[in-house]
Amino acid sequence: QVQLVESGGGLAQAGGSLRLSCAASGRTFGIYVMGWFRQAPGKEREFVASVSRSGGSTYHVDSVKGRFIISRDNAKNTVYLQMNSLKPEDTAVYYCAASKATFLPYYSDKVDYDYWGQGTQVTVSS
Repeated sequence: QVQLVESGGGLAQAGGSLRLSCAASGRTFGIYVMGWFRQAPGKEREFVASVSRSGGSTYHVDSVKGRFIISRDNAKNTVYLQMNSLKPEDTAVYYCAASKATFLPYYSDKVDYDYWGQGTQVTVSS
């Protein structure tokens, strides 16, 4: 069991930056693939980015490539999402998630994730 707590959300202007953090409980953080998802009002939760257990492999959805960067620090039990060049369409509640699956280095389907944080709101104004 792992508990995830996101922080760092807030209000930003278009073109600005925010850095989300997700702190995980427990001593086994390094065994989980970590991911970030987001959900805008009236829309389904969508994948944003995922990072492998070691942090050596990452995958970002096309809409955020070149703008967002996922990373992790296993010594601090924390995964990050650096968001640059923000756009109004990035407005959503952002969730971090942990996957116990071991077959692939990262996962983009929410069904592959076992634990979820409570979410943090990101609002980008134009």
